[in-house]
This record gives sequence, C-alpha cells and structure tokens, in this order.
Amino acid sequence: MPQKTFLGIGECMVELAQAENGLLRKSFAGDVFNTLWYARASLAPDWRTCFLSAVGTDVVSRQMLGFIENAGIDCSTVQRLENRRPGLYMIHLQDGERSFSYWRDTSAARLLAADRQKLTEAIEAASAIYFSGITLAILPDDDALALIECLASARSQGKTVAFDSNIRPALWQSPERMQHVMRLAAGASTISLPSCDDECNAFGDASSEAVLARYAAADADIVVLKDGSGDVMVKCGESFSRYPTDHIANPVDTTGAGDSFNGAFLAEFLKAGDIAKSVAAGQKCAARVIQHHGALVSP
Repeated sequence: MPQKTFLGIGECMVELAQAENGLLRKSFAGDVFNTLWYARASLAPDWRTCFLSAVGTDVVSRQMLGFIENAGIDCSTVQRLENRRPGLYMIHLQDGERSFSYWRDTSAARLLAADRQKLTEAIEAASAIYFSGITLAILPDDDALALIECLASARSQGKTVAFDSNIRPALWQSPERMQHVMRLAAGASTISLPSCDDECNAFGDASSEAVLARYAAADADIVVLKDGSGDVMVKCGESFSRYPTDHIANPVDTTGAGDSFNGAFLAEFLKAGDIAKSVAAGQKCAARVIQHHGALVSP
C-alpha cells in the first residue's frame, strides 16, 4: 500500500527549560514540530510524517535535524540556509503555567516559504497538511499569503488542511494584520483547532460559542475549540458537540498541551474521520503531557 504523507509546515526551535540547581536543559521543540511528534506516534503505518521548514548549516542545526529524524519525521523538505540559525526560546514556569522568552529574529524558518516551487511541490505531494498561526506570524507578509493560497488550493483538491491559530500577539505587526491573516487561514482550512482564551483575547469574542461561529463564518469545515481544562467543543456544519475534559490536579507543565492534543486528534481523525474518538485521543495525550516537564514526552 503506498504511503500517504502528513506534512507539517513551521518552525523548530532550541528549547531551554528549567532543570535542577538553577541549570537549564536543552532540547528542540516548536508548535508544528510538537504536533508532528505526537501524530507520528499514533498514525497508521500507511502514513509518514514530513516537516517543511528551514534551518542553518551550523552545529546546532545539524543536531536539530538529527533529533527530528530520530523521531521518525522525514526532513527531506527542510531547507539548509547559509548565515541563518535556529530560533531559541526559554520556558518560565509558575504553578505549572508557562510563559516564554524568545530569540528568533534571524531564524532560518522565517524563510521556509521563500522558495515558492519547493513550497508548492511539498504541499502537492502531501495528503494532509498542518500549519499554525505562529508559522504565519514569523513569515514575511508575501510569503504568508502565498502559503495560505497554496493551502486553499490543496483544500479545494480534497486534501485535509488543519490549522491551529496559536496566537502570539507579540509576533505580529499589528492586531489588525493578525486578525486579517487568521481569517484567511481559517478559510483555507478543513479543520481548525483554536484555543478559547487566545481567541477571546485577540478577537474580543464574548464566549466560546462566538469563537465557533466566527470560524464557521470563515468557512472552516470542522472547528475543534480547546479550552484548557474545560470542555472541548466541536462544530461540524450545523452540528455541535461538547466533550468534557478530565481534571488533572496540579499539572507539572502545560507546555505543549495543545500541540499534543492536535497531534493525537489528527492522527486518529486521519484513520477514520471519527470526531468523538479523535477528541478522546487528543485529551488522553494532552493529559499525559502536562504531567511532565517540557513540550515533548516520549510516546
């Protein structure tokens, strides 16, 4: 049976997380890569995962590629760029909740969509594609719009296009630009996987129902709205479903919770399209991840 390809488009970064005695632990992570990590663990054998990104030619970039490939993710569509380096971020934790500091102005991944031919070829070769609001935020304006156009074309050809807005206001030139690009991205997507707090803060939505309605109005086929420890809400056409989330007392680190949910959800959805089973898979994976430090937990 020929393999199908699940393509993730985004950035992998150097992650610095707190360790004992004031030390820092180095790893590699990034929202789209994290989702690929968890999807790879659950996808059926007739699927392969592939990463479209860009890195430098330095030692750390080579270490990063080795780490990604050892996770079973194909890096043949990762570009190697001279005079560029990976971005870096540091996790700050307080009572299990996280905040971040970033160093990514010269990240190679900012140029991942600059070569339109390579971008188009990678998307055309994929059966399902995943991207995020962070992917769009780090790109130059023309590249972000070109990526959305390619993805809208892929959706029109029957490919599954999944999108998590993963809103980071500091990455955007202005709230107006962010809102405009997010609406375009939602309209290019088969499945949207937003988070309630992010959306309400960025768009002024008064409720989860308002978030769902806005995404549906943007022409997303399926909207899966995450709400931290709250219920997962799904709007598919005219139907609406609510899935309670089991309470996890004293989470250790919520970094990567949404990414892990997305990876497990999409892996299950690509098997049979069963939304209830897909939500359950996502919830189970995220519940495990938040009981460990860092974005990536061994599957």
